[in-house]
Amino acid sequence: MLIKTISCVIIVKNAAATIEPTLESLKSFEDVVLYDNGSTDSTIEIAKKYSNINLIQGKFSGFGPTKNRAATFAKNEWILSLDADETVSTSLIEELKHLKLDNAKEVFILKRDNYFLGKEVKHSGWGSDYLTRIYNKTYHNFNQNIVHEFVELKNETKKTKLKSSFKHNAVQDINSFLYKIASYSDLASKNKKTCCFLTVLLKAKWAFFKTYFLQLGILDGWRGFFIASTNAYSKFFRYTKRYINCKK
Repeated sequence: MLIKTISCVIIVKNAAATIEPTLESLKSFEDVVLYDNGSTDSTIEIAKKYSNINLIQGKFSGFGPTKNRAATFAKNEWILSLDADETVSTSLIEELKHLKLDNAKEVFILKRDNYFLGKEVKHSGWGSDYLTRIYNKTYHNFNQNIVHEFVELKNETKKTKLKSSFKHNAVQDINSFLYKIASYSDLASKNKKTCCFLTVLLKAKWAFFKTYFLQLGILDGWRGFFIASTNAYSKFFRYTKRYINCKK
């Protein structure tokens, strides 16, 4: 039985390393919108293998605005938002097939299982990752954040947590992960300023302490230490760039 009442929407650029498992997991969806932002690898060729893919090519204007733009091409009002390195489990597919979708003000919250080089991370802020990923586009949308976007909820929003989770292949190789951190820090630093370098240092130190100790990253072994360190680097890069912008 195909899922005909929910459209899956993905924005993508140069995701040849991960997009095939993602699309394989979505064969039960009648409508999958793949909004490509200028891939130069084999992403588009891979996507063309799947008959349920509606391939759209357009510009990237920040994660929030681009995800909203991509959702306008969906055939259905109900949207499942995924990233190009995420896959849907068979148990979640079965749950979605029987989901009652009669209230546009309702959103569905899913647990994301985050994997680092093939192993699930249980702590470090990655182990209790619940996200609003299913919504009705006539009532909800992503916010306008350039990065770290999320579905904006309203006072009337009904929040329902589903039983099944989905998989996020967060880190396939270290270099790609570090590149993502650098590019995200560029996006997050735009149009904002930090005029005190002490703020830069404190933000970075707090990010490591929070991840490694308060969020029990220490229990994730070297992966936890790496995640805590990269969180600190990410904060350092982001706020340093804002500090530099302040001095211009």
